[in-house]
Amino acid sequence: MHQIQTSNTRRGNIPRLAMINDIAGFGRCSTTVSLPVISTLGVQVCPVPTSILSNHLGFPLCHFDDYTPHMRDYINVWKQLGISFDGLYCGFLGSVEQLSIVEEFLTLFQPGLFLLDPVMGDHGKTYSTVTEAHCKGLKALAAKADILTPNLTEACLLTDTTYQDSWTVEELDCLLRKLTALCPGSKIVITGILQGESFLNLISDNEKKTTCQTPRTGASRPGTGDLFASILAADALCGRNFSSSVRHASDFVALCIQNSEEAGTPIQEGVLFENCLRELIL
Repeated sequence: MHQIQTSNTRRGNIPRLAMINDIAGFGRCSTTVSLPVISTLGVQVCPVPTSILSNHLGFPLCHFDDYTPHMRDYINVWKQLGISFDGLYCGFLGSVEQLSIVEEFLTLFQPGLFLLDPVMGDHGKTYSTVTEAHCKGLKALAAKADILTPNLTEACLLTDTTYQDSWTVEELDCLLRKLTALCPGSKIVITGILQGESFLNLISDNEKKTTCQTPRTGASRPGTGDLFASILAADALCGRNFSSSVRHASDFVALCIQNSEEAGTPIQEGVLFENCLRELIL
């Protein structure tokens, strides 16, 4: 793809984004974070659940329903109704079959934007659902993305690079080059790299490399990656410059983490963002 176009002028209203992601009822992550953020930025969100959870898996108990058996029927009704989408944002995909469903969605609807947040792990460890076949499938899917937003662990998994606790500038640059080779022409940001008291985002915009740095305002929390990717998806559909969008997302995530720390919100409950939403459009 890599040619982002929207049909909002044809419809006479705002851009429309399909979002394939899980729904966790409690813990402020995935769809419960993304939907209000993207809506605040003036984009219609249409969720496709990959799984439905009572809360995210960081809690000692969780009710989990795999939605894979229903996803194709759900999506096919949209096709029969003639619904079109300006973009597709993909978050958590829990199986190889769900990767195939995303491929089918791209073929059926031909959205002008495809943002992939390749959710596979964090802090050097993969999530329990991630298999070798899953990683291989995500590499193929990443090559089709217009925007790719891996964290450091996911960037390593996508490029078969050994994860390290500390990185030199040269090593990070090499990692970013490997990703641009995997996804030629894509806009890429490796998110949330801790460097001292700051977080660094590495950006490749059509292979032009820049960085975006923000102060560390508190501990890492569930949902921050969802916030970040959601802002990039909405900004892209609204025509915002990519580097400016990365700054927009970085600053908002830092603000929400600070807000969470000041309010004493338990880390397990995610990032306190609700009373910061107005800042997105100021």
